[in-house]
Amino acid sequence: MFTGIVEELGEVTAVENLGDSSRFRLRGPAVTEGAKHGDSIAVNGVCLTVVDLEDGGEFTADVMAETLDRSSLGALVPGARVNLERPMAVGGRLGGHIVQGHVDGTGTVVDRKASEHWEIVKVSLPAGLARYVVEKGSITVDGVSLTVVDAGPDYFTISLIPTTLALTTLGIKQPGDPVNLEVDVIAKYVERLLAFPAQDAEGPAR
Repeated sequence: MFTGIVEELGEVTAVENLGDSSRFRLRGPAVTEGAKHGDSIAVNGVCLTVVDLEDGGEFTADVMAETLDRSSLGALVPGARVNLERPMAVGGRLGGHIVQGHVDGTGTVVDRKASEHWEIVKVSLPAGLARYVVEKGSITVDGVSLTVVDAGPDYFTISLIPTTLALTTLGIKQPGDPVNLEVDVIAKYVERLLAFPAQDAEGPAR
């Protein structure tokens, strides 16, 4: 589990196309410190498994077709900057909100308006995800835990403080750029529970 508090702005150093999957090599000295084979690291909000660790704080990770189809990772090229986060340690502070690293879909940066000390960014919202996004609720954008300012039928807006602009990819995203979206998992569980009648231990509905 992650919290959506980005630890490091990393970089893609190589991408290998394997047909129905891809292998990424990424640089992240902070998130690889103490890491080992099989550990998880979130890359732009996508939970990936460390395959190999290399000198210089680099690691490799395999990305299967399902992840490439559902996320924006397939558009990454060498030199691209990425948000990196290690899983939250047991007993650690939940600084953002519950983030699984399981991307629900992608949106597109529609517009951004700069104020004196922050920016308002408008992001398109896929129709299938709109019901999970509410004003003042939480959403994960490229791995960053954020509060929804305005929730429309096909968009939402977020307000970015200087720290977020400086330390994450959201500071450099431009209109037309894709972003990974993960909605609040609690909302999805509530919807699923309400879709089925209550059952007792024997199985029949009551």
